[in-house]
Amino acid sequence: MNSGFRNSKFKIQNSKLRSGGAEEVYNRALRFLAYRPRSEAELRARLARAGFAPQEIEAALEKLRGLKLVDDEAFARSFARDRIENRNYGPLRVERELRFKGVAKTVIAEVLKDSFDRERDNARARAILERRFRGQDLKDLKTARRAVAYLRRRGYRDAVIAEVLRQPVGDD
Repeated sequence: MNSGFRNSKFKIQNSKLRSGGAEEVYNRALRFLAYRPRSEAELRARLARAGFAPQEIEAALEKLRGLKLVDDEAFARSFARDRIENRNYGPLRVERELRFKGVAKTVIAEVLKDSFDRERDNARARAILERRFRGQDLKDLKTARRAVAYLRRRGYRDAVIAEVLRQPVGDD
């Protein structure tokens, strides 16, 4: 997502409010949701950037919450599952991305608690290392540093990385 999300949180485009009515705001929000699921904060920022009044935005979000089309907990669980399964991200990276999306810290903590545990983290990190560094000697300092940096970028904790690096990588 572009950096405009952070800056537009309290700004409204061109300082002009659109008076399109609650129905127009609601329809615009539905259009944003049609592309992909979004957090409530993302929707609020996008609608504000489009120039809608805060009262109309809140009314539309309330209607969407009532229809269960906006649910930060469901969004966070889906987002975390996607990042874990498809991109092999660890808990730190998932947490960082969810914070950037504007999900509440309590929701993030609950989702991370349910999605990650030490054994699964180790197994995922191990699989990533075996794929990425197959046939390379992790005893070599340069290769080990690259492996550590790679797993850190993926969002794995240092304790998990250290534990995984103690085991030899299979050559198959």
